[in-house]
Amino acid sequence: MKVISAMLLVAVFMSQEWKSALSDSIIHIGAIFDESARKDDEVFRLAVADLNLNNEILETEKITISVEFVDGNNPFQAVQEACELMNRGILALVSSIGCMSAGSLQTLADAMHIPHLFIQRSPAGTPRSSCPLTSRLPGADDYTLMVRPPVYLNEVIMQVVSEYSWQKFILFYDSDFDIRGIEDFLDRTSQQGMDVSLQKVESNINMMITSLFRTMRVEELHRYRDTLRRAVLFMSPATAKAFITEVVETNLVAFDCHWILINEEITDYDLQELVMKSIGRLTLIRQTFPMPQNTTQCCVKHNHRINTSLCDPKNPKAQQLEITNRYIYDSVLLLANTFHRKLEDRKWHSMASLSCIRKNSKPWQGGKSMLDTVKKFGVSGLTSFLEFTDNGTNPNIFFEILGTNYGEERGRGVSRLATWDPVHGLNGTLTDRKLENNMRGVVLRVVTVLEEPFVMVSENVLGKPKKYQGYSIDVLDALSNYLGFKYEIYVAPDHKYGSLQPDGQWNGLMGELVFKRADVGLSALTITPERESVVDFTTRYMDYSVGVLLRKAERTMDMFACLAPFDLSLWACIAGTVLLIGILVYLLNWLNPPRLPMGSVSSTTLYNSMWFVYGSFVQQGGEVPYTTLATRMMMGVWWMFALIVISSYTANLAAFLTITRIENSIQSLQDLSKQTELPYGTVLDSAVYDQVRSKAMNPFERDPMYSQMWRMINRTGGGDNNVEESKEGIRKVKNGRFGFVWDAAVLEYVANNDEDCSFYTVGNNAPDRGYGIAMQHGSPYRDIFSQRILELQQNGDMDILKLKWWPRDSPCDLYSSVQTRQHGNALDIHSFAGVFCVLAAGVVLSCLIAMVESWWSRRKGSRVPSKETQADGPSARQAVDPCPHTPNEHPLALGGQTQNQIPNTANTTVPTATHYQPPACCDIPCALIVQHSYESTNPSELAPKMRMTTFTTSPPTPRTIRRSTWSTYTAGLTACAPKMKAPISSSPPLPSI
Repeated sequence: MKVISAMLLVAVFMSQEWKSALSDSIIHIGAIFDESARKDDEVFRLAVADLNLNNEILETEKITISVEFVDGNNPFQAVQEACELMNRGILALVSSIGCMSAGSLQTLADAMHIPHLFIQRSPAGTPRSSCPLTSRLPGADDYTLMVRPPVYLNEVIMQVVSEYSWQKFILFYDSDFDIRGIEDFLDRTSQQGMDVSLQKVESNINMMITSLFRTMRVEELHRYRDTLRRAVLFMSPATAKAFITEVVETNLVAFDCHWILINEEITDYDLQELVMKSIGRLTLIRQTFPMPQNTTQCCVKHNHRINTSLCDPKNPKAQQLEITNRYIYDSVLLLANTFHRKLEDRKWHSMASLSCIRKNSKPWQGGKSMLDTVKKFGVSGLTSFLEFTDNGTNPNIFFEILGTNYGEERGRGVSRLATWDPVHGLNGTLTDRKLENNMRGVVLRVVTVLEEPFVMVSENVLGKPKKYQGYSIDVLDALSNYLGFKYEIYVAPDHKYGSLQPDGQWNGLMGELVFKRADVGLSALTITPERESVVDFTTRYMDYSVGVLLRKAERTMDMFACLAPFDLSLWACIAGTVLLIGILVYLLNWLNPPRLPMGSVSSTTLYNSMWFVYGSFVQQGGEVPYTTLATRMMMGVWWMFALIVISSYTANLAAFLTITRIENSIQSLQDLSKQTELPYGTVLDSAVYDQVRSKAMNPFERDPMYSQMWRMINRTGGGDNNVEESKEGIRKVKNGRFGFVWDAAVLEYVANNDEDCSFYTVGNNAPDRGYGIAMQHGSPYRDIFSQRILELQQNGDMDILKLKWWPRDSPCDLYSSVQTRQHGNALDIHSFAGVFCVLAAGVVLSCLIAMVESWWSRRKGSRVPSKETQADGPSARQAVDPCPHTPNEHPLALGGQTQNQIPNTANTTVPTATHYQPPACCDIPCALIVQHSYESTNPSELAPKMRMTTFTTSPPTPRTIRRSTWSTYTAGLTACAPKMKAPISSSPPLPSI
């Protein structure tokens, strides 16, 4: 100040000297300053003194000045003082006042053709608002030049807020700020859906804060404290210091707050004090002037050297310069350079008769030439470069964006984050850095919707708050334990997730967030574009996909499952093969009869051949010995064929009896969409409902599968197949034929925890969305929640929480469309019902055949010959004495036999056996050892004929016949031997007992 005061004294002294020595000086500049802007006057006089010492610009000419102070809100006084200055013969007018008086000076300058360099000054250092100057007639010259550039605060703050991705914040402005200056900013935020609140900061800040605590309830005060986490300040640096100090001391803001202060008039000293008083993060936007770092280059501008106290960035006095001070200095420098170019023209200074009071006063004739010269050339000075466009405005303006980091400590470092200018816009990247992992003292109000297994009521005691559990609750608890916040949870009043209503309002959980009744929304809430337009979502904590819940089909009872391993045609081929091989074996034995061993009871009839082939096929053996090579070759191949067939049947039967076949054809969403027999639907106005409708109706993402599903879901306007709640849809699937389309995670949990395991799920394995935590627009908690969720996913903690509700060892099969048991593979009676039916059919058929045979035998036995016929033949004797012989009457001993004692009545011979004709009484005891064959020699006579093939070669022994059978055999032989015809050839002796 001493240097400036000394220079002012020198300037006053030289001015007085010039008035006495150079009373006819042609360069006279007038100045009008606001009476509160004494510093503008000091810099103005200092600039004139510097230029008067510079002989290169004005040569021998000197600048004389006339300065007047006026009330910035009194336009009449400003015009009166300007007229007085014009009467003194000024060539140019420099003013540093408010917009109210500037309009009057503009009119006067246009009328008198006096170049007017207007420097807009805001009251009390508040941010500037656009100055609506007086409009003039088309083609008329504007003699008022706007030294300060137009107000770009709206453009700068809009881009900064957008870069920070703020959607909700509060805007504070002081009492001296003209709120009309941010109308454009408020309109643009409203168009982009930002939630901006306005609050005026009174001059008595302490009283304002005290009234808040006195009038607000605790809940409202908590909500107001949350609102203060994001704020924009349109106020002077002095007011901002007082306001920040007050809210920090009253604990209205926390360390996670982020405030933006925008004002062109923020000095370095103001910046240091604001950082010292604030906590959290602070961003400051101020006007800057690009200057070279070299002091010599900063102070030397073309042919003029600026005073070091004003141009040196390290000089404390230069750091305290106001923006209006800089523009006043450059305005004087610009006028001096203009005078330098006009020194050769001596006509432009003639102003002796110029007066604005007279009616017939004429404007200055040289004003137009002076104005054109000022507009044509520019000058480098304290504001970098001062020049004017054709419309009389200064286009050169630059902003710098400074900021601190989050933290509780004061006096943190400040760094430049970005710059802004009207040509290039924002140069740099602005990101709202994540909060620290600490939210102690924060209480969040959480709204939810009950949805298993995400949110469920775990305890509901009368008179106590409900307790909740579920996967989403576990995620919220993990975040709460790590970040330190607490929460209060309640269920949405209408128990819905929420959708946009016809009146433009949201209901349900979304409505609670939109109307700011809750801070956080938590449930099985999916992230959709419609929801994200009104609320903020964290990063997804679980993938989401659409699925369908279906009821498992009942297991079909196939009584003949034992026949399932082979096809019907294969069974027919096997049966035909058995018949064919049996016939071939018979034919081979007929062509080449085998030599049977002594005592053999088998024969090679077609019946026995068939029976032998069937017995070998079912691995039960046979009774007919085959000794020929051809027969053995065929039977060997047949046994190999039977081994392969039986082994294949056994293996395939085991698979068919232990594995349940899938009989339901719906195994994917595509299968569901293609069929129309099974109705299906979802919850009305839900995210799934909107997703299906969007992909079916939107021409840019139309999907044929979803188009088919939408036709079913929207049948009759959606009233038939859709439900109001997810629980209702699950009940419909349980009770009847219905498919419920819903979140795949919810459906898997329902299917896992069903007592009967009667559900199975079908879904899309490719997730296209996710579950997220919803918050209010612009919520400060979104980033810190998202960061912690990513950490939980990276550490694997999220998978552990998920396994709690979706275990891998599920008791139910979620993907099988029929009911199966997971514990053991025991077969039930239904699997073998067909086998028992075949056995029962065989038993019944055998009994029927036995009854037929018995009936046939009795019918044969009842056909006895007549008396006349009996008198003529041997049968007549048998009728009189059916069995007259006894063992004592027959001399045939067990050790030998006599041929003459037995009459020879045989009329046929057999190679290996002799025919006998025993009496009828010997039929039953002899049936155990002989084969009966009845040959009718006469239509009226039945003569039993026996062929003894058992004893022709080797009689049986007690070792080959059981004892009971041996006793019966000997008794029958003793009774029947006297009546039998002795063999032609000598027979071996009968064995003795």
